[in-house]
Amino acid sequence: MTLLDRLDQWKHRYGQNPAPLERLLDQLDCARFDDAPRLIRLHETLLFFCAYPPSAKVARLAGERLASFPSHMAGLKCDRSPFEEAEVSGIGGSTVSAVYTYEVARSLAARYGASIDIDWEWCPDLDRLGPLLSVVAPAAREEWPVEAHPPLRQWVEALKPRHQTALQWLLASLDALPLPDRERAALFDSASLLLTFQLGGSSASRTLARWPGAAPFIHDQPLLPRRAVSLEAEFALPPFPLQRLPLPEARRALDLMLDASAVRYRELYGFSRPDPHRVYRALPGRGLEILWCGVPPAARLPWRAYHAGMYCKNGVPAGYIEVLSFLERAEIGFNLYYTFREGEAAWIFAQLLRLCRQTLGVTRFALDPYQIGHENKEGIASGAFWFYRKLGFRSVDPALRQLTTSEERRIAAGNGYRTPARTLCKLATSPMIYEPPDATHGEWDRFHIRQLAQAHWPPSVRRAFAALQALKLGPNEARYLRRMQQDPQLRAALLRLGSGDHS
Repeated sequence: MTLLDRLDQWKHRYGQNPAPLERLLDQLDCARFDDAPRLIRLHETLLFFCAYPPSAKVARLAGERLASFPSHMAGLKCDRSPFEEAEVSGIGGSTVSAVYTYEVARSLAARYGASIDIDWEWCPDLDRLGPLLSVVAPAAREEWPVEAHPPLRQWVEALKPRHQTALQWLLASLDALPLPDRERAALFDSASLLLTFQLGGSSASRTLARWPGAAPFIHDQPLLPRRAVSLEAEFALPPFPLQRLPLPEARRALDLMLDASAVRYRELYGFSRPDPHRVYRALPGRGLEILWCGVPPAARLPWRAYHAGMYCKNGVPAGYIEVLSFLERAEIGFNLYYTFREGEAAWIFAQLLRLCRQTLGVTRFALDPYQIGHENKEGIASGAFWFYRKLGFRSVDPALRQLTTSEERRIAAGNGYRTPARTLCKLATSPMIYEPPDATHGEWDRFHIRQLAQAHWPPSVRRAFAALQALKLGPNEARYLRRMQQDPQLRAALLRLGSGDHS
């Protein structure tokens, strides 16, 4: 058994004396890992132990080993392409290449300077740079668009100052124009520029990204399994501490959210367009911290309230949540990063739902089919449907509820039966919903915001909803939600319209 195998085994030995694990981590000083697969595996294991340390010494040793990763990667001579795979991208000392939006590119360039620039060799279609270049450098119109494939890279290199990268110059030139941010974003995004981010020892890397907090929570007992988590029991607990962050700390939190997504090739609407004046930190316990934000009025949706959050385990970014709320119903997008899927996923998910109830007043939670596995191979492989089903979610489709019952009986009969992938694919074709025990079950089953948006609203409903717009565009969208929740007549009318009942 290899050293890496022995380290991996400790993910399932919580509650045992961690001294043997500490000795294994000490042995890493003498071990050499010069190939990508083993380095990636080591990195993910160390990051897991930083998030779930069974002792303070394990937390310290794992952190020290991770800190040496960027310098070790600098001298690595193996094939580096495996480090760019979506499941593991963002390791310190590696590179990340992606087509980022204007908001993300501007933020990364402002904070990391020359570490991020245009990847001229691999840009998919440089001709698309023409409209942007002709706006920031009108002289370029001499060749674009009258000539086929003008040398746009040459134009940029000739016009930019030596002290700026091509990306810095384009962004600075664009920002200097008297245009609204929306138009700037549209121009930049239309160019579809491939950007390469040299992570080095940057705090943007997954290796070193941390949210500073108190001393780590030590997991000296077995990790909480899914069967130990009850949403009803969690919802019955008192509210947990919630703190609005001062602006400097809020900006650091938002930078962490954006970076953690960018190095994983992801962009979240709320992380790209956040409201820095409304960033909160929730403290559910067990080393979990949730950084929670909304979006400013200009970025808000017409009907649903938008919120998003990133959660950190002992300071390590572990995943994110996106929440779209209307009345007492919230559509939940929950993502746990690959590294931590052997941790306390169910308990973390329950705390995120507690936060939604506490801050937004929502009590029904809906899941899009993609979240369950529809057109999502990873969701099928991980058995996402059963993860949510065992927490009390159900399908809104009566036929799929019957199929669920049939599958549950076959599983309960024993014999090691596992739901086939093709059946999981079928179960994932419809949304799922969680309703509290005292709710009127089924009243949200046919609701879709698209149906509400396309419906012909009675004048009385339109007037009542219009009266809420001052709250919708106010400092905190939660007030808008709570006011709607307190109006039973408006609630009934909106629920009926959104369920396709226009009578």
